[in-house]
Amino acid sequence: MPARCHCCLPLLLAGLAATTHAATRQVGPGQPYATPCAAVAAAGDGDTILVDAAGNYAGDVCTWSRNGLTLRGINGRPHIAANGQHAQGKAIWVIVGNDTTIENVEMSGCHVPDENGAAIRQEGRNLTLRQVYFHHNENGILTSADSASTITIEYSEFAHNGFGDGYTHNLYIGRVGRLVFRHNWSHHAEVGHLLKSRAIRNDILYNRLTGETGSSDSYELTLPNGGLAFVIGNLIEQPATSQNGAMLDYLSEGAGGNTDHRLFVVNNTFVNDRGAGTFLQLANGASQPALARNNIFHGNGTISSRGDTVLDHNYAGNAALFVDAANYDYRLLPSASAVIDAGIDPGSGAGEPLSPTRIYVHPGAGAPRAVNGVIDIGAYEFAADAIFADGFDG
Repeated sequence: MPARCHCCLPLLLAGLAATTHAATRQVGPGQPYATPCAAVAAAGDGDTILVDAAGNYAGDVCTWSRNGLTLRGINGRPHIAANGQHAQGKAIWVIVGNDTTIENVEMSGCHVPDENGAAIRQEGRNLTLRQVYFHHNENGILTSADSASTITIEYSEFAHNGFGDGYTHNLYIGRVGRLVFRHNWSHHAEVGHLLKSRAIRNDILYNRLTGETGSSDSYELTLPNGGLAFVIGNLIEQPATSQNGAMLDYLSEGAGGNTDHRLFVVNNTFVNDRGAGTFLQLANGASQPALARNNIFHGNGTISSRGDTVLDHNYAGNAALFVDAANYDYRLLPSASAVIDAGIDPGSGAGEPLSPTRIYVHPGAGAPRAVNGVIDIGAYEFAADAIFADGFDG
């Protein structure tokens, strides 16, 4: 008989305590907690907080250091308006804890004395945002620089964030280890950028980054410190009123500690409504030329600011390609012969497949990309997609 391990029992009991400690806490009218922050104050690591949309949560600001919290809106989307309040002069919610997930909440109106207030200030490690709507803050989200942190944002909307000084944005991601940004809609930033990220690695997949009519946004996408970046399957539109002529900006502020400067721009649809400008603004200093393959560059402007960019099977011009460009419906017309079946197998980059497998579905959703013979150029495959049978917003 094997010898008994007398030290194992305390470890086993500790493990059981960790797995049984997590609780579900209910927030809303008639529930144990009146506000999300009240539930957060009582929470332990790993708890789930369910926030009923029927409640009034105006001014519910707080900071927390608990790890593994999940906050989820139920029975609709609860709205947390700053209402003149802020936590630590930084945000509506300042998250110091690690491994936080926030789903299905609306957050708006954060203004702070230094004009840099955010819906969420992420200071802990690892954050997932899903189906959130952040609007009319000075920043939608602002993160710290933690090279071991992953920020995942999906199925969400960001609009009208920015103080108007050009230093505040719909989203501002610091030098984290990785940003995964997919199936989101970012639009109408106030002078700032639709998405700014200094991450070491960026996966920008199947989003709608559109300044849109009347917007004062600057860059639609900026990766100012470069980094390893996969920009695949996105809709990227620059409005006539944009503050800056460049659409995708890369490495414009120096490496900032990033050492891998490989950029893959594949099967995106770029639309320049400004009349002039640069689709890909690529600074010197990258370790190898950027790859741009199977993209639509629609409208006037320079495709790339660097002559060594690998341009492969792209379309550039002003032909009538789209179902309803005025309403940002960039599905392909049957007559778009210049791009239908005109692409090439994207291959791989940095050891990963570059082929688009998904498409953006408006608003803030996604679906599998159809496989229909030779791949088409751009973010959509012409295949009379069933998901669009009832219209672009279906």
